[in-house]
This record gives sequence, structure tokens and C-alpha cells, in this order.
Amino acid sequence: MKKSLTKTEATELLWLLQERFQNNMHRHKGISWGEVSKILNNKPEKLSILAAMEATGGEPDIIGMDKKTGSYIYCDCSPESPKGRRSYCYDAEALSSRKEHKPKHSAIGMAKEIGIELLTEEEYFSLQQIEKLDTKTSSWLLTPAEVRKQGGAIFGDRRFNRVFIYHNGAESYYAARGFRGKLMMGAKSK
Repeated sequence: MKKSLTKTEATELLWLLQERFQNNMHRHKGISWGEVSKILNNKPEKLSILAAMEATGGEPDIIGMDKKTGSYIYCDCSPESPKGRRSYCYDAEALSSRKEHKPKHSAIGMAKEIGIELLTEEEYFSLQQIEKLDTKTSSWLLTPAEVRKQGGAIFGDRRFNRVFIYHNGAESYYAARGFRGKLMMGAKSK
């Protein structure tokens, strides 16, 4: 899925990301676009990943900085789970276990193709502190190994002005369930 962007595509994407950044300063207080754009201009592979996030409906934006690494955290900020990433089961194991009515892909597999990681439960709660998201949809979350070993997977959504984390069989998929991802991006990151 990751492809090199033409100069025109890169310019258009940078303009879109800058506009989104400036229109949503509450997501990234204390972070300047100048620093972010320097990194994006020097890391075309990250820009290609952001293009894939955008193309699948994620509306990526910076939601903060990782205190340990100093990397910016780009995350899907679309109001509902990204449209181009819905109707997927959780992972490849779940996908292969379905004998009929298989979905086209899995959330973990698609995330890997794009070059992003699914949000953890903690990251999802943090994102929901910034924006009220997934009020009509839900998003698969990175599932703890002990839950996955038993055949389950977790997802989150917002209902009744509260964030809920639920479980389902990993092989399940629904038209209203997708996944949100994150991309770590720092001056020193690969």
C-alpha cells in the first residue's frame, strides 16, 4: 500500500496536513507546524504512510508528543472509524479461521500494509479525551495477548457520552467497525 508520492501529491498532502493542524490546535498544544513540516519534508516514507491513512479516511493529525522518544504522534482523527478500513476481522489468524463470508482483510494486516499500529486501550482513551469519536462506529484496538489467545479481541467506542471497551470474537466483522492507527514520527525515527 505504501507508494512514493509525486511532488504534486506530496505538496497537496502537506497543505492538507498543515490546514488540519492549524484548524485543530487543541490536539497539539505547544507543537509548531514548522518543526513538523521539517520532519515531513525529510522523511518521504512517513508522508507516504500519512497519504495511505488519508486515502482510507483516517484524517490523520498530530495528537501530541511521546515523552520518552520525543516523536510526534500522528493518529486517525476522523469523527467515525475510518471508512476505508471497516468490515475487517481482527488479524490474519481470525481471517483464516473463517470458512465462509470472509472479510476482505484484517485490521492488523491492513495496518501493517499501511505502516501504522493499532491504538492500545490506553491510547484510545487518551484520544477520546481530545475528541469525541466513534459515536456511531467502533474501532478495533490492539488486543492483549491473553485475550487474543482465547480467541477474543477488543474494540472501543463512545456511547452515552462515555468511552466503552468491549470484546468480540476476533473473527467477527461489522460494517460499522474499523480501526484507528498511529504513526510515530521524530527527527531520529526511521
